[in-house]
Amino acid sequence: MEELARLAGITVRTLRFYRERKLIRPPRREGRIAWYDDQHLARLRTISALLERGHTLSGIAELADALDHGRGVADLLGVDTPTEEEPVRLTPEELAARFEGEVTPENLAAALELGYLGTDGNEIVHISRRLLDVSSALVREGIPLAEVLAAGKRVREHTDALADMFARMVLRHAPEDDLERLRPLARSVVEAEFSLALDRRLHKRD
Repeated sequence: MEELARLAGITVRTLRFYRERKLIRPPRREGRIAWYDDQHLARLRTISALLERGHTLSGIAELADALDHGRGVADLLGVDTPTEEEPVRLTPEELAARFEGEVTPENLAAALELGYLGTDGNEIVHISRRLLDVSSALVREGIPLAEVLAAGKRVREHTDALADMFARMVLRHAPEDDLERLRPLARSVVEAEFSLALDRRLHKRD
């Protein structure tokens, strides 16, 4: 415990307090010896970084609980599921830096529920680099993360319906293997129609 506290730059008393608040998981015990590992150290450094950014211990405790009980990376990405999206691994500090002041327990829970985030050990995994980049860019433009996530949920509903429609159309006329080969065509249709829809929306303002 003394060695872990020294490496984390905190006092043993503070470490005990964090343990009591369940901000870190219990150590592995062998007899009377308690063993801490790199994941404990990473979590303590994360706590320090979040405190420096103005988060409260109560909020950090909720974040830690959400992460510890979030979806695992295997559940997030699926097994043997083809994807064009590139997952991104982040530390909690990196996630907080991406969304300055917006990584609240409520937003984190919403992202976990939506399937944007999962956990792998002490790392956070975002399901898509493109979605991560766009989400953080919108937040930098002043749009609250809660609204970005709410919009993402609505987009998910519509895109699920579009994907189902395209799959049904292809499978009526082609082998199932063609579905993966033809997915770029479906993506192009959706991108073009969305661009045209934005054009129509902008013209209404003129």
